[in-house]
Amino acid sequence: MLYQDLIALKRDGAALSSDQIATLARGLSDGSLSDAQAGALAMAIVLRGMDAAETAALTLAMRDSGQKLHWDTGPVIDKHSTGGVGDTVSVVLAPALAACGAVVPMISGRGLGHTGGTLDKLEAIPGYIVNPDPTRLRAVVADAGCAIVGASAELAPADRRLYAIRDVTATVASQPLIVASILSKKLAAGVQGLVLDVKTGSGAFISNPSDARTLAQTLVDVSTRAGCPARAVLSDMSQPLAPAAGNLVELTVALELLRGNAAAAPRLHEMVLVLGGEALTLSGLVRDAAEGRARIAETLGSGAAAERFGRMVAGLGGPNDFVERSAVYLERAPVIRAIPAAVAGRVAGYDTRAIGQAVIGLGGGRRAASDKIDPHVGFSAIAPIGADLSMGDPLAMVHAATDADAQTASAAFQTACQIARQATEPVLVSEII
Repeated sequence: MLYQDLIALKRDGAALSSDQIATLARGLSDGSLSDAQAGALAMAIVLRGMDAAETAALTLAMRDSGQKLHWDTGPVIDKHSTGGVGDTVSVVLAPALAACGAVVPMISGRGLGHTGGTLDKLEAIPGYIVNPDPTRLRAVVADAGCAIVGASAELAPADRRLYAIRDVTATVASQPLIVASILSKKLAAGVQGLVLDVKTGSGAFISNPSDARTLAQTLVDVSTRAGCPARAVLSDMSQPLAPAAGNLVELTVALELLRGNAAAAPRLHEMVLVLGGEALTLSGLVRDAAEGRARIAETLGSGAAAERFGRMVAGLGGPNDFVERSAVYLERAPVIRAIPAAVAGRVAGYDTRAIGQAVIGLGGGRRAASDKIDPHVGFSAIAPIGADLSMGDPLAMVHAATDADAQTASAAFQTACQIARQATEPVLVSEII
């Protein structure tokens, strides 16, 4: 059938067969399916959905659209988040897992919609290569135990193309596309165990808790069916996970955790411990999640995780002394100023999606796939929910390229923050599946 006929079937609500889905995946990877057709296909899936069989078929077809990696050592484990604002877990967790004896070839992505991307954050490091050749990738994993990189052109190329198209066609928030995108790359990377952080709340792609739980269960089911044991954690994204939003400022917070300063970002630190405990349990390196948490905390406190991170950065082209001298290598934005609270009270909540969109407005994210990112801009020192403020106290610090940008972003941040007399701290982890 012609591609347009297959798109029409899905547009009209039909279930596609495994062979039909494989045909579309081949068209995505070899370029014979045009950008317009790929965008139309994504929109049809958003509007009409896919059943469990279609979702699994799309996952495996995109996994099989390119090469698959195999590793001589193990256990090979990984983590993935469905996306959020201030979510810098990967930067901390990958080296911490490696310090515990795991092999972590972490295939990460760029910013998607209003959320930041791990690769964009790491590209703030001078010289860091996010798409190394296979020889270099294997050498870095062998030396550091981890490598946070992007999917190569040969790894799940069908997903690589569709991922970029989804970002600019308002087709990100689709459960079948999310599942297939996440798992196709992870399975192609040879992962033997996978922990999944599924976000819910105002900053998540799927804000409804029930829908988020369905996604989590689907991810676990499809991954397990494909031979990769998985566990999903349902977590809160009703405020930025770290007290920062933006590539360089988030990376700076992650470095504080790697240096053992858990107080710099308590919620981010707790999320690293939760996901790390589950990942180490899946890997068989510990008996249970409690032991896994303790092991992860030990690597952060001792500097072992920071040492692994430094080796990874150097192996991927960054400075040899990046961890020790990061302040020298990470330039600050030209304009940095406090955002004052308009009234006195307690921080009661955030429109977290609006904060992510404000980062994009500063130039820290993409409106089109071809946009270049300014890694220096964003928000730091974000007041957590529950913080007591007097009028004029700083809600956060804005990092901007110009005074005008700082003023616009400050106004957007003030609007995104709700201040009231009382506030309830949201539960960070609601369920583990």
